[in-house]
Amino acid sequence: MRPGARDNMRAVTAPDASQPVAVFDSGVGGLTVLHECLVSLPHEDFLYFGDTARFPYGDRSPEELEAFALQVARALLDEGIKLLVVACNSATAAALPALRRELAGTVGVVGVVVPESRLAAAVTANGRVGLLATPATVASGAYERALAGVAPEATLYPEACPELASLIQREAEVDDLLVDTVGRHCLPLRKAGVDTVILGCTHYPLVRSVIQRAMGRGVRVVGSGEAIAGTVDSELRSAGLAAPDHQRRGGYRFLCSGEAEEFRRLGTRFLQLPLGAVRCVPLGDSPVGALPARTGAAA
Repeated sequence: MRPGARDNMRAVTAPDASQPVAVFDSGVGGLTVLHECLVSLPHEDFLYFGDTARFPYGDRSPEELEAFALQVARALLDEGIKLLVVACNSATAAALPALRRELAGTVGVVGVVVPESRLAAAVTANGRVGLLATPATVASGAYERALAGVAPEATLYPEACPELASLIQREAEVDDLLVDTVGRHCLPLRKAGVDTVILGCTHYPLVRSVIQRAMGRGVRVVGSGEAIAGTVDSELRSAGLAAPDHQRRGGYRFLCSGEAEEFRRLGTRFLQLPLGAVRCVPLGDSPVGALPARTGAAA
């Protein structure tokens, strides 16, 4: 706990199985993760937060990303949640330890880096694993550490893609610029002889077919959505927080820090399901203090 944090903490009720799972991303890209969760866990409720006012995260400093993630976590705790999924790869790489430290005894936190690395380690045959990610994610070294932890004999070949997430979000259709950009970033991975590629940004699954074509049929492409859904299910079960009625159809709702109508317009393309209402929750750029503690939780 940071000095003086205890004075700023406020009590909130302990989580229960009826509450939603929160999914947080820098923008609409994390809706690709939410889509997989909705398909795999249709009985659970979900709350999604897109920090669209501060998108993109990929060129932010680690200090900024940690402050933003803690601030979003505070906003989501105020909504009442039972698990926090950090769908943003850049935020996971920079802020996951801080989030878990601050939320200890409150709610569990799931990031995308380790589940993706585990999946990549399970499917690679030659131990050469490529990574397409934002500069912030590549610079953090989080995937190198995660892959080394689950497959010490494997080698990671990271490729920073500074413009790709914004290009995907901006373009409603796949055009020559997008195809050329993907091809340029995949070329070093092809030369390295990787047989598996981790999509280290939640926007990239939207152009998975373009990436697959650039890499070739024999390369396995691993996305965060497929890796996260199973982890969320395991975390809920181990904490006794899984929705008890597996016959029910869960709901989902949306918050964003930017313009709600723009989020709805972009989000429909990423989620591939109706969005419904979107509520704007402005956050600003100021760092956040301590997070609230659950009633009875360890400080």
